[in-house]
Amino acid sequence: MSTAATYTAFADREAHGVSPTYERLSRAVAADETLHRLLDEVPEAKRQPNLLFGVVRLLGGPVGDPEAFHDFTVRRWAEIAAGLRARATQTNEPGRCAVLLPVLQSLPQPLALLEVGASAGLGLYPDRYAYRYGDHRLGDGGPVLECELTGAEPPTRLPEVAWRAGLDLNPLRVTDADDVAWLDALIWPEHEHRRERLRAAAAIAAADPPHLIRGDLVDDLPALAAQAPAEATLVVFHTSVLYQVPEPKRLAFEELVRTLPGHRISVEAPGLVPVGKLPPAPDDALHNVVALDGVPLAWARGHGQAMSWFADRR
Repeated sequence: MSTAATYTAFADREAHGVSPTYERLSRAVAADETLHRLLDEVPEAKRQPNLLFGVVRLLGGPVGDPEAFHDFTVRRWAEIAAGLRARATQTNEPGRCAVLLPVLQSLPQPLALLEVGASAGLGLYPDRYAYRYGDHRLGDGGPVLECELTGAEPPTRLPEVAWRAGLDLNPLRVTDADDVAWLDALIWPEHEHRRERLRAAAAIAAADPPHLIRGDLVDDLPALAAQAPAEATLVVFHTSVLYQVPEPKRLAFEELVRTLPGHRISVEAPGLVPVGKLPPAPDDALHNVVALDGVPLAWARGHGQAMSWFADRR
């Protein structure tokens, strides 16, 4: 896909109706041949909108004015290009736990949670957050994660977590100010509620830091999974991670994860996990597929704000 098409698709399917600032900026970048030439200097995987916008924001650049964004990006391109090459979109959105919870509560308790692509590990605390599905609230902790759930009854209990660990090529630390600043830069401009949620979730994680391992999702996963207590149900999960993984490595991961005990929950874009035939998505926005052990269950929006269940709940 060309750079122009990538930014147009981001504006149409991800930012539209969610972030007017990023929709406007994405359309401007899509039409900006000067920025295309600069972006062509970095690998294709490093040209994605979320990464570019996050790096510019981390450097103090403007994203609300496309013309000012253009000038800043051209002027500071050497720093921006270095940031693109060094960083990845490690959006650590705790709101995604709201689409994991209906699946987690159905599994034999207690659970041993192992997140692949864990970033700072904020997805490893589904038992510590509170949730609101419409008028139904669950949990007394904070932050409160809100999700519009259709097609299924809301969860009725929090999971019992006996062990939690994460694997990431570059794990971030919630106790490191620079790492938290990068997580903040990845939150979209208008989403102050997500920024507040990040701070609250980071405080929970900092009080009981997650066990995070720097490693590869194929080479290092078996050894970490082997550390899970035998009396707990191992749950390997990943959300919006595999689009950053080259296809050969992704296929090797698919083969490997099927050999592990326990269960696997995937929340990924269609086509990244072999889950068979899918019903139509609720609308034209980008939706991920929630699947348990390769069986598709529901559609979910990228930040966990909505979930449309379509599987039989027998």
